[in-house]
Amino acid sequence: MAKTVFTNGCFDILHPGHIDLLNQARLLGDRLVVGINSDKSVRAIKGPGRPILKAAERAELVAALRGVDYVTIFSEPTVAPLLELLRPDVHCKGTDYTVETVPERATVLGYGGRIAIVGDPKHHSTRDLVARIRE
Repeated sequence: MAKTVFTNGCFDILHPGHIDLLNQARLLGDRLVVGINSDKSVRAIKGPGRPILKAAERAELVAALRGVDYVTIFSEPTVAPLLELLRPDVHCKGTDYTVETVPERATVLGYGGRIAIVGDPKHHSTRDLVARIRE
């Protein structure tokens, strides 16, 4: 049976940290599903002036990456409802989390999934990239 891996994020301006996260997540299963935050949820998380790119554009960029099989846009405050619906075998989060601090931890463990922390050690951030561009 195919193993499904899921990860999510804003992916506002793609950078090497995003690529590391997605590549490492893809290695954990047979198909990778990526949840993209809606424009409204990005504004709530990141503040005024964000996102830089619209959700459909961000989804198109992520979908074009070799290891990504499916992309969906979600507008809920957390990705928990989407995880309940999809029930991926593995839910991946970046290195700014630990297995214990993943907000959707109870949801994933509740349906029998597992959590994996993947990606680079946060040497890249869209916030820093945007600040450099605005300078």
